[in-house]
Amino acid sequence: MFLSVAVLGCIAFSLAPNFAGLLAARMLCGVGVSACLMAPLTAYRLWFAPQTQQRANSWMLMTGSLGMVASTLPVQWLLPLVGWRMLFVGLAVLVLLAMLILAWRLPAAAQSQTPVVQSESLLTSYAPIWRHAYFRRHLWMGFFSYGGLMAIQTLWAGPWLVQVSGVSAAQAAQGLFWLNVCMLCTFLTWGWVNPWLTQRGWHADAMLALGVPLSLLAIAWIVWLGAGVQWWHWALYCMASSFMSLAQPATALAFPKEIAGRALSAYNLVIFAGTFVVQWVIGLLIDLGKGFGWNATDAYRFALGVFLICAVGGYLRFVLDNQSVGKAIQT
Repeated sequence: MFLSVAVLGCIAFSLAPNFAGLLAARMLCGVGVSACLMAPLTAYRLWFAPQTQQRANSWMLMTGSLGMVASTLPVQWLLPLVGWRMLFVGLAVLVLLAMLILAWRLPAAAQSQTPVVQSESLLTSYAPIWRHAYFRRHLWMGFFSYGGLMAIQTLWAGPWLVQVSGVSAAQAAQGLFWLNVCMLCTFLTWGWVNPWLTQRGWHADAMLALGVPLSLLAIAWIVWLGAGVQWWHWALYCMASSFMSLAQPATALAFPKEIAGRALSAYNLVIFAGTFVVQWVIGLLIDLGKGFGWNATDAYRFALGVFLICAVGGYLRFVLDNQSVGKAIQT
């Protein structure tokens, strides 16, 4: 149902005559794909054994990286040939094809196993999730580290390469292409090693505690390098940030199956709220720096430095809050 709205949004985008039409169509696309992350994660929690959920999540993100790869160089190659309007028509056709494949291949028997939850108000049904110690422990790290990853990967890495590093738009698109290829390979690797790590007693929280600092160091390195940053520096940051993908299945496992979907929805809300806020605030800070008379390099470094401080704070909140460690290990 949701994907049909995304199809309509893509078609509307291709036909939009002005900015208002583009904005409305973009909102339709967003509504249409809003369940594409939460729905499979919920299905994994309901249908798969706990030891295989991290693998399923990693390989789902790997396939998502294919879309990120396609949005870089392939789009740049196709634009002069077909134009951006026909690109969105093609995207509508591909989403429709995905809908047909889901309708054909989604196991009907598995659908009937979904627990039935009594209807409650939103405030009532989500209150136990927001109060849950494990959820709160992940809250700010998910907001800044996971949301920040998506904000930088989808928006700010490219402008940094062009405006700070001084590469051409074509070179930036090529760099982003290889960045997303690196992410695809990273999630493929996570899928292979996660069951092995789980069998040896490595809980997601332990890996997050050790892995997230790598992404913080990568951001600090980028801030320090400034104009010397190349695409592979951003790739290292994104690959180090892939540890955050472990938090979603871990959050689902911390709750009963009956409310795992709600827990994942709440956590995804945190992530996407973080993505929006980080995207927006980085832009405001860059403009603020330029208003002080700084050059583009110093303005970008200032904005990313503020983001780094917030991300470090979110990580410290996660590490120092040990209320739910015992529960997490027993899950």
